Amino acid sequence: MSDGLNSIVSTQWLADHLSAPDVRVVDGTYYLPNENKNARELYEEQHIENAVFFDIDDISDETNPLPHMIPSDIKFASRVRKLGLGDGNRIIVYDQRGLFSAARVWWMFKLFGHKDVAVLDGGLPKWLLENHPVDDNKVYPGERHFTPRFNSFLVRDQGQLIKNLDTKKEQVLDARAAGRFTGETPEPRATLRSGHIPGSLSLPFTDLLNEEGVLKSTEDLRTLFEKAGVDYSKPIVTSCGSGVTAAVLSLGLELTDHKNISLYDGSWTEWGQEGETPVETGS
Repeated sequence: MSDGLNSIVSTQWLADHLSAPDVRVVDGTYYLPNENKNARELYEEQHIENAVFFDIDDISDETNPLPHMIPSDIKFASRVRKLGLGDGNRIIVYDQRGLFSAARVWWMFKLFGHKDVAVLDGGLPKWLLENHPVDDNKVYPGERHFTPRFNSFLVRDQGQLIKNLDTKKEQVLDARAAGRFTGETPEPRATLRSGHIPGSLSLPFTDLLNEEGVLKSTEDLRTLFEKAGVDYSKPIVTSCGSGVTAAVLSLGLELTDHKNISLYDGSWTEWGQEGETPVETGS
């Protein structure tokens, strides 16, 4: 991907700018509960120099029974300030898989008004493959002021998605695997129904990545979105299992110059619960 694009940087770009005074590096790794991996412990074992760890389960609305829902602007600002992330910083987010949860952290910073944030293309695996340095040093960031400016245009809730069933003003694009979208594969959370939001489109987030976890070219991404049925002239809402990989679609859409993108924070963990929300199966 081109270094000129605002929301993504290459491993070489980061290697060249790692010591720049305004650059801050963030490990934004998240593992699903059934993966039995501890992202923070793995971060402590090895991370990019001076990277801090962003815990999406901690920096969330812990009063909400749904997993890692967005926190208040006060809580977000407080947490990231203590991580040394704030106004005037160029924030680069990576994760330990390549690209999975880093885009969620990227989206959260944008949601709270910090525009100078980018994802490291290929993440830690590509960084290690190219023999860039990592260490296990403890990081003690100095606090930095963060001014939250919440942008409600970037997020959607269940009520808005229910209204959209009638108005159809916004497209909904689902990042889950195809089998989960059609209902043929059961949900990893056993209490949830199988299927998708009526009228939504399917594009598994993994389709956006090459085998190395690197994003495909802008041209290939645009082709994938259009093949999935995306109309670039209409607003779009991304969705997934619990609001994490939906942000990979949001990142890809931004890189291909879609102008109106939001993310359904509750995603299928909310919509798929037993209740009155309608569910479709099949493709």
